[in-house]
Amino acid sequence: MVLVVWLVLTYLAASFPFGLWAGLALAGVDPRRAGSRNTGATNVARLCGTKCGVLVLLLDLLKGLLPVVVGSALSDSWIFLSLVGLAALLGHMCSVFLYGKGGKGVATTIGVFLAYAPGAALLAVAACTLVIWRTGYVSAGSLTLVGAMPLTLVLTGNVRYAPVALVVAAWVAWRHRENIGRLAAGQEKGWRKKA
Repeated sequence: MVLVVWLVLTYLAASFPFGLWAGLALAGVDPRRAGSRNTGATNVARLCGTKCGVLVLLLDLLKGLLPVVVGSALSDSWIFLSLVGLAALLGHMCSVFLYGKGGKGVATTIGVFLAYAPGAALLAVAACTLVIWRTGYVSAGSLTLVGAMPLTLVLTGNVRYAPVALVVAAWVAWRHRENIGRLAAGQEKGWRKKA
């Protein structure tokens, strides 16, 4: 029963829209009404400034990290911890406070996998950072991150979390389907440009 309660609490906590809160409270901007109309860190950074975007990035990352860390004190079952990670992502991407809408899940994914396997997560983040630096596209880096995560988990001996990484990769890629279309058409906006 405690484990089920923790899954529900994880979903509810991860549902809090930090991007919306930061945009409104710190810059008077509703990120749902401008730019990409997304409450994630990238859109918030474009609309409200880099500092605001970094704050949202960190808070959204903690949405994934903290529930898994606390959950690991309740149970060492990798199945349960995988469900905790998915509950955190569900909350962030399908927030009850945003009527089922939310971010694209990249920062929260980083937090979840930092809790599962820090080495594997950092390798995937490094690949993501390199792609963003070389291309200027956050979306390309984000897709690289989730695509690399199953591989880095296997390479670092954390195979048990590879299945959830595959689910997350497909889920995040689906949320980026419009970005993928713009990348293919050469119409995606670089991170340095205003949305």
